[in-house]
Amino acid sequence: MTVRKGEPKTLWDAHEVVMDRRPPNDANPSVWLAFRLGNARLYKAVADVDRGHHHEALYWAGYEERKAGEISAELQAEGAPAE
Repeated sequence: MTVRKGEPKTLWDAHEVVMDRRPPNDANPSVWLAFRLGNARLYKAVADVDRGHHHEALYWAGYEERKAGEISAELQAEGAPAE
């Protein structure tokens, strides 16, 4: 994965982007799922660029993937398709 021009290049920048685009607490679970999956992609990309924080960025990518998995499981239990 690569970080395109204008995208975060450090773990700190990635955290700021994540907080800026965070949906409201009462947002639809599918919105939260998309948010979590996007965060995982972002942290994976940053891990390749910010080598000093490589392992920490991968931790955050895994965290976001786990959270997305929880949301997806909840949606499936409710009978809603997980996008």
